Amino acid sequence: MVKDGAIVSVRGIGVAENGKRVAIGPDTVFRVASLSKSFAASLAGLLVNERAMQWGDRVQDLVPALVLKDIEGAGKLRIDDLLSHRIGLPHNALDRALEADSPYPLLLEQLDQVTPVCSVGSCYSYQNVAFSLIGDVTFAVTGDFFTHQVEKRIFHPLMMETATYGRDALESSGDWAHPHVKRSGRWQSVYPKLTYYRIPPAAGVNASARDLGQWMLAHLGHAPDVFDAELLNILHAPQIPTPGEVLGSPWRRERVRTASYALGWRLFDYDGHRMIFHAGAVQGYRAALAMLPDQDFGVALLWNSESAIPAGLLPTIIDRELELPERDWLQLDRVVPRAAAKVRRNR
Repeated sequence: MVKDGAIVSVRGIGVAENGKRVAIGPDTVFRVASLSKSFAASLAGLLVNERAMQWGDRVQDLVPALVLKDIEGAGKLRIDDLLSHRIGLPHNALDRALEADSPYPLLLEQLDQVTPVCSVGSCYSYQNVAFSLIGDVTFAVTGDFFTHQVEKRIFHPLMMETATYGRDALESSGDWAHPHVKRSGRWQSVYPKLTYYRIPPAAGVNASARDLGQWMLAHLGHAPDVFDAELLNILHAPQIPTPGEVLGSPWRRERVRTASYALGWRLFDYDGHRMIFHAGAVQGYRAALAMLPDQDFGVALLWNSESAIPAGLLPTIIDRELELPERDWLQLDRVVPRAAAKVRRNR
């Protein structure tokens, strides 16, 4: 948690791998999955600030390999459309092909086979493969790899000392959380899947709780030498409404009044308070981060399983910060009795 320009709490609970006594700590590295999109958009903002490109630049001018079934629309696709999921493709287009081990360059070629659901720029439809074109844009304007640019311009100046990209870097970390999936009623450690690491802008970041504390402080305005106030205002400005996100979970249905997507971030009206949010999920890992700019407060959660229970911690903490009426977002009473009954049966 961060508050008033400082990390006020950073801690770990549990173990890095089930069955082994290696405790999770503040510097244990996890995959953050789609929370990676906020890094991609923020890097784009830095490049815009340096006049290497503009938000309104046409992606096809920088990446001629981009071809969509909507030929005219492909020529109109702007960088800010890309980073706010206004590409016009069906939800998560080509994700199944990615999960079937198709390499990213081949998927890029296949975008012209995907039937659009709307014209470019006119509707929201969340993407992973197409979003990752921002990596190609970065190479076009800098001559350098996307991941190197994030490391140089974001990780290093923000002192995100354990933040990296890719599976090799994760496994090379001195302290990393192994992913877990439930099999036969038990959490089992599995090998980190390479799948979404193939698209670093969308889902390639590894980070610790301490790293994300630095990330939140930067986006709350406490690293003006990296992200100035004007850039933060642009990154956090709504680009397109996302009304379906209000229905995404019990806490959203009760607390969130309106939702939209900015540049790499989600925006919620949380019971009348402005919230900047993103979550992430890949096999064996989950992540969630929320910031309240007006309260100068943020909280990030990382866990190495597919359990939904920890997700309830985020609204619980936010409610306490805002002094809202208490709600049982964790719903532990539904989980603990079942676990206790199972223990009794197995005695």
